[in-house]
Amino acid sequence: MNVLLQTWDTPFGLPPFAKVRDEDFAPAFDEALARARVAIGAIAEGPGTGFAEVIEALELAEADLDRVAGVFYNLAGADSNDAREALQRELAPKMSAFSSEVTNNKALFAKIEALWQGREGLGLGAEALRVLELYRRMFVRSGAALEGAAAERLTAVKARLAVLGTQFSQNLLAEERGWFMELAEADLEGLPGFVVDTAQAAGAERGLGPVVTLNRSLIVPFLQFSPRRGLRQRAYEAWVGRGANGGETDNRGIAAETLALRAERAALLGYPDFAAYKLEPEMAKTSDAVRDLLMRVWQPARAKALADATVLEAMLQADGLTGPLEAWDWRYYSEKRRRAEHDLDEAALKPYLSLDAMLGAMFDCANRLFGLEFREIDGPFYHPDVRGWEVTRRGAHRAVFLGDYFARGSKRSGAWCSAMRSQRKLGGEVRPIVVNVCNFAKGDPCLLSYDDARTLFHEFGHALHQMLSDVTYGFISGTSVARDFVELPSQLYEHWLEVPAVLQAHARHHETGEAMPAEMLERLLAAATYDQGFATVEFVASALVDLEFHTGAPPADPMQKQAEVLEGLGMPRAIRMRHATPHFAHVFSGDGYSAGYYSYMWSEVMDADAFAAFEEAGDPFDAETAARLERFILSAGGSEEAEALYLKFRGRMPGVEALLKGRGLLDAA
Repeated sequence: MNVLLQTWDTPFGLPPFAKVRDEDFAPAFDEALARARVAIGAIAEGPGTGFAEVIEALELAEADLDRVAGVFYNLAGADSNDAREALQRELAPKMSAFSSEVTNNKALFAKIEALWQGREGLGLGAEALRVLELYRRMFVRSGAALEGAAAERLTAVKARLAVLGTQFSQNLLAEERGWFMELAEADLEGLPGFVVDTAQAAGAERGLGPVVTLNRSLIVPFLQFSPRRGLRQRAYEAWVGRGANGGETDNRGIAAETLALRAERAALLGYPDFAAYKLEPEMAKTSDAVRDLLMRVWQPARAKALADATVLEAMLQADGLTGPLEAWDWRYYSEKRRRAEHDLDEAALKPYLSLDAMLGAMFDCANRLFGLEFREIDGPFYHPDVRGWEVTRRGAHRAVFLGDYFARGSKRSGAWCSAMRSQRKLGGEVRPIVVNVCNFAKGDPCLLSYDDARTLFHEFGHALHQMLSDVTYGFISGTSVARDFVELPSQLYEHWLEVPAVLQAHARHHETGEAMPAEMLERLLAAATYDQGFATVEFVASALVDLEFHTGAPPADPMQKQAEVLEGLGMPRAIRMRHATPHFAHVFSGDGYSAGYYSYMWSEVMDADAFAAFEEAGDPFDAETAARLERFILSAGGSEEAEALYLKFRGRMPGVEALLKGRGLLDAA
């Protein structure tokens, strides 16, 4: 029997990675899909009409498919190869067709609708009633109520969108993997040792001397430290030009077709535009509410960024350079300014922020807040770089946590959290297998920037949302919440990196073991809001472009629409969008964050307020506040509407002021 479909007699039920071959996946998907079709057909056509016979049976009907997909799609993102990419392209329309087949099943939908209409007499608990509501909503929003040609067209649209999302992602990976810039000995001038080491390691992988690649952990420090303006420009333009270089990997046509099909999908379902469709189940509800939040942040952020640009341009001209400050200059002069104003040098800081030290800090905070303990376990895992831990509380197994932290050519860019297996109680207790994936520059040891350390904590906040999940139904487990609520746990967890006692205990020099000097720690925390005008502008610009793409008629030329939106905002000339359209994977590699990139900022309004609850208690590790956080946020999944859960935790909804204060923008508002 196919190893992917066998019972895995491995520790903690981990996938038997050493035994899995690429050629196992296609037949495993075929068999798992066949089994799911049989199970769902029996639910739809069988005599059972009760909640257990319909909804609970649906929860378990795709168990084999979930297991195979959990392994494959994690590998496809974190350790891809030609075979996996080919299968991913083949699976995109096949999986979309299966999803449509389920939601278009009229007999099945009729049973769900009957349960919903008669819900008051079912005697269901709150969680079960919520699951019934969400199943019905999923079917309706997937077109279950459509008939004839409209239903057929929606199925075709969703299948094509799945293909386009896969193509977009694979094109981006190909361009990131294919570009590099060789550096001569003279080009290393001014680069700190850690940047040189990373460039040499990246070159060694290609049989070359030092190179700059499009990996964020290499290109950003190169832009920060290289005094060679021409090289900065070349590297920067390659970085922001991903997906817009012509040829087979150009994503501009994919973006245009995707936006047109999303608009058609929304129209088929009766919505005025895709933003109205997408935002309906979120906290924000409407594009007007999103735009209002973003513009309240945009104005003070832009004012701060323009003031900063004036200072940086004066520094550039003091170097004897003519012309205005350009986008490839910003990070270089901002880093010089940070050293001058805060006496903070990233090259001096990084030795205190080794990956191992920051993992220790991350785990220590989880222990002090939630009583979790972490014991490193042996593989084999899916790649030699992956590390694993068993997570326990008071001796009881809670989860397996995998960390895949280093950049490589087989991994898509960015950082993310996923679950190879999600928590549920239905059908027997199932504990999660959670994966954090990052793209740090590999070193011996791996030394992080402060921004890298923040990313580490961010993704672990998502992992906690999965590991502490305590619900009956997998449908609402862990991060299965509103998109503009899902970033609350991740962004909230970043705050503990800023707790002085955490860094005092864990930020130790990787060679000497000495704690970070008190004055350096003080300068680091004092600079926490440094350059937030730049960071906020590049984010909000991306979020507003995403929103306008999906509000109203779809643009025939997304690049022109992007330019129009940025011009209307008065985008500072030396700052670009954080994610330009041709490499905006959040929005175009699937529709998870489409019309939803704003959600990071929506969640930030809450995370700033949520951490203030600990500050008001007088202790960042206050046990009572941590218990409320776990009970109402981290363990609750999607068991209630997001706003209701937050109100139970905090007692009120927050305003934007805490966000502006946290970003150092309150005075500019």
